[in-house]
Amino acid sequence: MSHIHLVGGEKGGVGKSTVARLLAQAFIDRGHAFTGLDGDQSHGDLLRFYADYAMPLNLRDNASADAILLSAIETDQAVLVDLPAQSATALQNWIQESGVLELAEELEIPVTVWHVTDGSRNSVELLQRVIDDFSANDGVSFVVVRNFGRGGNFEAFDQSETRAQAEARGARIIDLAKLDDKVMSNIDWKGLSFWAAANREAGDCLSLLDRQRAKAWHGRWQQQLDLVLDTAPHAQSTDEDGAEVIQLHSAS
Repeated sequence: MSHIHLVGGEKGGVGKSTVARLLAQAFIDRGHAFTGLDGDQSHGDLLRFYADYAMPLNLRDNASADAILLSAIETDQAVLVDLPAQSATALQNWIQESGVLELAEELEIPVTVWHVTDGSRNSVELLQRVIDDFSANDGVSFVVVRNFGRGGNFEAFDQSETRAQAEARGARIIDLAKLDDKVMSNIDWKGLSFWAAANREAGDCLSLLDRQRAKAWHGRWQQQLDLVLDTAPHAQSTDEDGAEVIQLHSAS
Protein backbone atom coordinates (compact mmCIF):
# COMPACT_ATOMS: atom_id res chain seq x y z
CA MET A 1 0.00 0.00 0.00
CA SER A 2 1.31 3.47 -0.86
CA HIS A 3 2.17 5.68 2.08
CA ILE A 4 3.89 9.09 2.08
CA HIS A 5 6.43 9.73 4.84
CA LEU A 6 7.64 13.33 5.28
CA VAL A 7 10.75 13.40 7.50
CA GLY A 8 11.57 16.86 8.79
CA GLY A 9 12.26 19.04 11.77
CA GLU A 10 12.75 22.35 9.99
CA LYS A 11 15.74 23.20 12.16
CA GLY A 12 19.18 22.26 10.83
CA GLY A 13 21.29 19.72 12.71
CA VAL A 14 18.54 17.84 14.57
CA GLY A 15 19.17 14.56 12.74
CA LYS A 16 16.46 14.55 10.06
CA SER A 17 18.64 12.74 7.54
CA THR A 18 19.72 10.16 10.11
CA VAL A 19 16.08 9.28 10.75
CA ALA A 20 15.39 9.20 7.00
CA ARG A 21 18.29 6.76 6.56
CA LEU A 22 17.02 4.60 9.40
CA LEU A 23 13.56 4.50 7.86
CA ALA A 24 15.02 3.62 4.46
CA GLN A 25 16.87 0.71 6.07
CA ALA A 26 13.72 -0.36 7.92
CA PHE A 27 11.77 -0.51 4.66
CA ILE A 28 14.52 -2.64 3.11
CA ASP A 29 14.78 -4.94 6.14
CA ARG A 30 11.02 -5.43 6.22
CA GLY A 31 10.83 -6.10 2.48
CA HIS A 32 8.69 -3.01 1.86
CA ALA A 33 9.25 -1.30 -1.49
CA PHE A 34 9.91 2.44 -1.33
CA THR A 35 11.06 5.45 -3.31
CA GLY A 36 13.34 7.96 -1.59
CA LEU A 37 13.14 11.65 -2.43
CA ASP A 38 16.07 13.68 -1.12
CA GLY A 39 15.41 17.38 -0.68
CA ASP A 40 18.77 18.18 0.88
CA GLN A 41 20.67 20.07 -1.80
CA SER A 42 23.90 20.23 0.22
CA HIS A 43 24.27 16.78 1.85
CA GLY A 44 21.83 14.38 0.24
CA ASP A 45 22.21 11.42 2.60
CA LEU A 46 19.52 9.31 0.92
CA LEU A 47 21.22 9.88 -2.42
CA ARG A 48 24.58 8.99 -0.91
CA PHE A 49 23.69 5.93 1.17
CA TYR A 50 20.64 4.61 -0.72
CA ALA A 51 21.36 5.71 -4.28
CA ASP A 52 19.53 2.73 -5.78
CA TYR A 53 16.29 3.90 -4.18
CA ALA A 54 16.54 7.70 -4.17
CA MET A 55 16.32 10.69 -6.47
CA PRO A 56 16.68 14.44 -5.86
CA LEU A 57 13.78 16.67 -4.89
CA ASN A 58 13.36 20.44 -5.21
CA LEU A 59 10.35 21.63 -3.21
CA ARG A 60 10.49 25.05 -4.84
CA ASP A 61 9.82 23.51 -8.25
CA ASN A 62 6.26 22.18 -8.53
CA ALA A 63 7.23 19.70 -11.24
CA SER A 64 9.84 18.22 -8.91
CA ALA A 65 7.65 18.37 -5.78
CA ASP A 66 4.82 16.61 -7.63
CA ALA A 67 6.96 13.46 -7.54
CA ILE A 68 6.01 13.06 -3.87
CA LEU A 69 2.38 12.34 -4.68
CA LEU A 70 2.87 10.93 -8.18
CA SER A 71 5.28 8.29 -6.86
CA ALA A 72 2.62 7.16 -4.39
CA ILE A 73 -0.09 7.13 -7.07
CA GLU A 74 1.90 5.34 -9.75
CA THR A 75 3.50 2.67 -7.56
CA ASP A 76 2.21 0.60 -4.66
CA GLN A 77 5.00 1.53 -2.27
CA ALA A 78 6.17 3.91 0.40
CA VAL A 79 7.45 7.35 -0.56
CA LEU A 80 10.14 8.53 1.85
CA VAL A 81 10.92 12.25 1.72
CA ASP A 82 13.98 13.71 3.45
CA LEU A 83 12.99 17.35 3.91
CA PRO A 84 15.76 19.95 4.14
CA ALA A 85 15.98 22.55 6.89
CA GLN A 86 13.78 25.62 6.48
CA SER A 87 11.53 23.93 3.95
CA ALA A 88 8.16 24.31 5.71
CA THR A 89 7.09 27.34 3.68
CA ALA A 90 7.93 25.73 0.34
CA LEU A 91 6.23 22.49 1.39
CA GLN A 92 3.06 24.24 2.49
CA ASN A 93 2.97 26.39 -0.65
CA TRP A 94 3.09 23.26 -2.79
CA ILE A 95 0.51 21.45 -0.65
CA GLN A 96 -1.95 24.34 -0.66
CA GLU A 97 -1.54 25.39 -4.28
CA SER A 98 -1.90 21.84 -5.56
CA GLY A 99 -4.52 20.50 -3.14
CA VAL A 100 -2.16 17.61 -2.44
CA LEU A 101 -3.56 16.40 0.86
CA GLU A 102 -7.14 16.45 -0.34
CA LEU A 103 -6.17 14.35 -3.35
CA ALA A 104 -4.15 11.96 -1.19
CA GLU A 105 -7.14 11.51 1.13
CA GLU A 106 -9.44 10.93 -1.85
CA LEU A 107 -7.06 8.27 -3.15
CA GLU A 108 -6.71 6.77 0.35
CA ILE A 109 -2.96 7.40 0.47
CA PRO A 110 -1.88 7.92 4.12
CA VAL A 111 0.56 10.72 4.97
CA THR A 112 2.81 10.57 8.03
CA VAL A 113 4.87 13.55 9.18
CA TRP A 114 7.99 12.57 11.15
CA HIS A 115 9.23 15.53 13.20
CA VAL A 116 12.76 15.12 14.55
CA THR A 117 13.54 17.25 17.60
CA ASP A 118 16.57 17.93 19.78
CA GLY A 119 14.36 19.24 22.58
CA SER A 120 15.47 22.86 22.22
CA ARG A 121 12.96 25.70 22.48
CA ASN A 122 13.33 26.50 18.78
CA SER A 123 12.75 22.89 17.82
CA VAL A 124 9.62 22.68 19.99
CA GLU A 125 8.29 25.90 18.47
CA LEU A 126 8.85 24.44 15.02
CA LEU A 127 6.85 21.36 16.01
CA GLN A 128 4.01 23.69 16.96
CA ARG A 129 4.19 25.14 13.46
CA VAL A 130 3.97 21.66 11.95
CA ILE A 131 0.86 20.90 14.01
CA ASP A 132 -0.70 24.21 12.97
CA ASP A 133 0.20 23.72 9.31
CA PHE A 134 -1.56 20.34 9.17
CA SER A 135 -4.36 21.10 11.64
CA ALA A 136 -7.05 21.03 8.95
CA ASN A 137 -6.00 17.65 7.57
CA ASP A 138 -7.36 14.73 9.59
CA GLY A 139 -5.70 12.23 7.25
CA VAL A 140 -2.21 13.27 8.35
CA SER A 141 -0.57 11.35 11.22
CA PHE A 142 2.45 12.44 13.25
CA VAL A 143 5.48 10.76 14.76
CA VAL A 144 7.79 12.89 16.93
CA VAL A 145 11.33 11.53 17.26
CA ARG A 146 13.26 12.69 20.32
CA ASN A 147 16.84 12.48 19.07
CA PHE A 148 19.12 11.89 22.04
CA GLY A 149 22.08 12.01 19.68
CA ARG A 150 21.48 15.75 19.26
CA GLY A 151 19.87 16.66 22.57
CA GLY A 152 20.19 15.20 26.05
CA ASN A 153 17.37 16.95 27.91
CA PHE A 154 13.77 16.72 26.76
CA GLU A 155 12.14 17.76 30.04
CA ALA A 156 10.95 21.13 28.67
CA PHE A 157 9.50 19.45 25.60
CA ASP A 158 7.81 16.73 27.64
CA GLN A 159 6.10 19.34 29.85
CA SER A 160 5.21 21.67 26.98
CA GLU A 161 1.77 22.52 25.68
CA THR A 162 3.13 21.65 22.24
CA ARG A 163 3.66 18.02 23.21
CA ALA A 164 0.17 17.92 24.73
CA GLN A 165 -1.31 19.33 21.52
CA ALA A 166 0.68 16.89 19.39
CA GLU A 167 -0.56 13.91 21.40
CA ALA A 168 -4.11 15.25 21.33
CA ARG A 169 -3.71 15.26 17.56
CA GLY A 170 -2.74 11.58 17.73
CA ALA A 171 1.04 11.98 17.54
CA ARG A 172 3.22 9.11 18.72
CA ILE A 173 6.48 9.98 20.53
CA ILE A 174 9.49 7.70 20.06
CA ASP A 175 13.19 7.96 20.89
CA LEU A 176 16.38 7.70 18.90
CA ALA A 177 19.23 6.80 21.25
CA LYS A 178 22.65 8.38 21.00
CA LEU A 179 25.33 6.50 19.07
CA ASP A 180 28.95 7.12 20.04
CA ASP A 181 30.19 10.13 18.04
CA LYS A 182 33.29 8.31 16.82
CA VAL A 183 31.26 5.35 15.60
CA MET A 184 28.79 7.59 13.76
CA SER A 185 31.65 9.53 12.21
CA ASN A 186 33.35 6.33 11.02
CA ILE A 187 30.11 5.03 9.53
CA ASP A 188 29.61 8.21 7.57
CA TRP A 189 33.27 8.48 6.55
CA LYS A 190 33.25 4.96 5.16
CA GLY A 191 29.94 5.53 3.39
CA LEU A 192 28.19 2.62 5.13
CA SER A 193 24.51 2.00 5.61
CA PHE A 194 23.60 1.38 9.24
CA TRP A 195 22.91 -2.27 8.43
CA ALA A 196 26.38 -2.67 6.90
CA ALA A 197 28.01 -1.01 9.91
CA ALA A 198 26.30 -3.43 12.27
CA ASN A 199 26.72 -6.61 10.25
CA ARG A 200 29.91 -6.57 8.18
CA GLU A 201 32.98 -8.35 9.44
CA ALA A 202 34.98 -6.14 11.77
CA GLY A 203 37.96 -5.87 9.44
CA ASP A 204 35.81 -4.48 6.67
CA CYS A 205 34.55 -1.42 8.51
CA LEU A 206 34.54 -0.92 12.29
CA SER A 207 36.29 -2.51 15.23
CA LEU A 208 34.50 -5.43 16.84
CA LEU A 209 33.18 -3.37 19.76
CA ASP A 210 32.23 -0.39 17.59
CA ARG A 211 30.33 -2.75 15.32
CA GLN A 212 28.55 -4.13 18.38
CA ARG A 213 27.70 -0.57 19.51
CA ALA A 214 26.22 0.16 16.09
CA LYS A 215 24.26 -3.09 16.18
CA ALA A 216 22.86 -2.42 19.67
CA TRP A 217 21.94 1.16 18.73
CA HIS A 218 20.19 0.02 15.57
CA GLY A 219 18.36 -2.66 17.56
CA ARG A 220 17.06 -0.08 20.04
CA TRP A 221 15.76 2.01 17.13
CA GLN A 222 13.98 -1.02 15.68
CA GLN A 223 12.24 -1.55 19.03
CA GLN A 224 11.07 2.07 18.96
CA LEU A 225 9.90 1.71 15.37
CA ASP A 226 7.81 -1.29 16.41
CA LEU A 227 5.75 1.14 18.51
CA VAL A 228 4.63 2.87 15.31
CA LEU A 229 4.72 -0.20 13.10
CA ASP A 230 1.70 0.83 11.08
CA THR A 231 3.73 3.74 9.67
CA ALA A 232 6.36 1.30 8.34
CA PRO A 233 4.55 -1.83 7.17
CA HIS A 234 6.50 -4.96 6.38
CA ALA A 235 6.09 -7.70 3.86
CA GLN A 236 5.26 -11.04 5.37
CA SER A 237 4.61 -14.59 4.39
CA THR A 238 4.02 -17.81 6.27
CA ASP A 239 6.10 -20.93 6.53
CA GLU A 240 4.76 -24.44 6.01
CA ASP A 241 3.44 -24.50 9.58
CA GLY A 242 1.55 -21.25 9.11
CA ALA A 243 3.90 -19.11 11.22
CA GLU A 244 4.59 -15.56 10.12
CA VAL A 245 7.95 -15.02 8.43
CA ILE A 246 9.44 -11.54 8.13
CA GLN A 247 11.21 -11.06 4.81
CA LEU A 248 14.57 -9.37 5.38
CA HIS A 249 16.52 -7.61 2.67
CA SER A 250 19.51 -5.48 3.61
CA ALA A 251 21.54 -2.85 1.80
CA SER A 252 25.30 -2.86 1.98
